[in-house]
Amino acid sequence: MKIAVVGMGFVGATVAAGFAEKGHDVVGIENNLERYTLLHKGKIPFYEPGLPELFIRNVAEGRLRIEKETAEGVKDPDLEAILIAVGTPPLPDGRPDLGYVEAAAIEIAKSLDHYAVIVEKSTVPVRTGDWLRNIMQKYIQCDFDVAACPEFLRESTAVNDFFNPDRIVIGTDSRKAFEVLSELYRSLGAVPIIPMSIEEAEITKHVSNAMLFQRIAVAQTVSQLADALEFDYEHVMKGVGLDRRIGPEFLKAGLVGGFCFPKDREAFVSILNDAEGYAGLFESVGEVNERQKQCVVDKIINMIEEEICGFTTGIGLKRIGVLGLSFKSNTSDVRLSPAIDIIKKLHKYGANVIVYDPQAMEEAKHLGRTDSNYKFLLDITYCNNAYEVAEQSELLAILTEWKEFADLDLGRILPHVRQIVDARNLFDPMRMKNLGFEYDSMGRPLK
Repeated sequence: MKIAVVGMGFVGATVAAGFAEKGHDVVGIENNLERYTLLHKGKIPFYEPGLPELFIRNVAEGRLRIEKETAEGVKDPDLEAILIAVGTPPLPDGRPDLGYVEAAAIEIAKSLDHYAVIVEKSTVPVRTGDWLRNIMQKYIQCDFDVAACPEFLRESTAVNDFFNPDRIVIGTDSRKAFEVLSELYRSLGAVPIIPMSIEEAEITKHVSNAMLFQRIAVAQTVSQLADALEFDYEHVMKGVGLDRRIGPEFLKAGLVGGFCFPKDREAFVSILNDAEGYAGLFESVGEVNERQKQCVVDKIINMIEEEICGFTTGIGLKRIGVLGLSFKSNTSDVRLSPAIDIIKKLHKYGANVIVYDPQAMEEAKHLGRTDSNYKFLLDITYCNNAYEVAEQSELLAILTEWKEFADLDLGRILPHVRQIVDARNLFDPMRMKNLGFEYDSMGRPLK
């Protein structure tokens, strides 16, 4: 089947390369000149394990090509589906900005001269399908259908998630469109395909992410209680997770960040508010996550045994080493990263922050150069590895769960820094104590 994917960001590039790997003829469309240039050279402009190899192989074997102009990408008369995977960043009120979706839809409508299914892959509000159809009808000169197929890819495991989906959701009111998309997705194997309306498909993505975020918030709350009452939250959540009705996934009490959960939670809250529903539960989920970040900062300050005013007045400045900038391991994405938020708080208190991340340092520097709210990222010290950070620090904070950090030679670190705050629970507390570290983690206090 011939398909086009508009937008070569995290979702679009993965979907385009994945379908090409399954034998489809795919054209990826990227209007951003800088990103297009990189992709045309076979370079992925972000870190995602396995994606560069997948992308390069399918370009080399002729199943995937990249175009800069939408008109070039959709002119093939045999093209059957056009997947819109552009960004939907949050507006100040939490609603998604559909400007990129609108621009893509107008360009498609002006260029398309034969029937195709226009597919929402971006996370969008309910009833975006009707809005999209109305926009395109102003410009288009041929028949078309609109459908919604939300993606459930996770950054850091996107390639595996694409090829091994739990389910495929297809939302459309057109039998013809459903048959086209069913044929496309059947190439992934025997995966449950769930038909529904466009509106139902749109809201399915929001509800899925909202529920996952809520589960993590429960674990975060228990970890905060565990610190206060001195029990091990991991033992509790293991007992909870073995309940078949609940399961062990998303019961870790670390830090939630990245673009999807916070953005989609805000969007879902706005949907509930617009419908005069009760949004308090999901508003609280976000508040719990913000409190978890402050808990990490409080642990750092308590371990240093300095008053906050000691930081803000510049008295006795401390060198805080930070391991991790990305919002989770195996991605270079620093958008809405809890590590960035924690560093901002530490920097505001006057700490000298020294950092290392295996993949995300260039994106952090770029964020500091392009967004005035993150200028502090240009003031911190960047190192080549974790051991360099340890050598220059008085306290080490682990903020991202990279395997590289879990595999650290602790004996090599101990002579330089003995205080560690582990926000990702990478190490066993008793082992750290026996090695001679002053160690704190999330919800696992040593009695």
